[in-house]
Amino acid sequence: QVQLVESGGGLVQAGGSRRLSCAASGSIYSIDAMAWYRQAPGKQRELVASITSGGSTHYADSVKGRFTISRDNAKNTVYLQMNTLKPEDTAVYYCNANITSWDGSSWPSSSYWGQGTQVTVSS
Repeated sequence: QVQLVESGGGLVQAGGSRRLSCAASGSIYSIDAMAWYRQAPGKQRELVASITSGGSTHYADSVKGRFTISRDNAKNTVYLQMNTLKPEDTAVYYCNANITSWDGSSWPSSSYWGQGTQVTVSS
């Protein structure tokens, strides 16, 4: 069974930095795209950044130049380095990954989500 476990959330002052990590575990054959989403209170979940298995990245306009997504394929881990944080970055951050894994009889590909980690930026 595949699991995504996030870490690194917490309280940070505006202008500060935070690094989120998300590690995938289980009977994994391969991981395609990985991404970070966030959901603020009363708002829809939105894509923050994504990275392909080859390292191509995409960012939401609101975080371009401040956030950096990266991955360590050997560790099945994706990171989100967040700099110059703003109060509007406050949200629950979720990791997402498209993973091919063993289900006991085959190797299906599915989208998996982490449990979320809270990031709160104080002004």
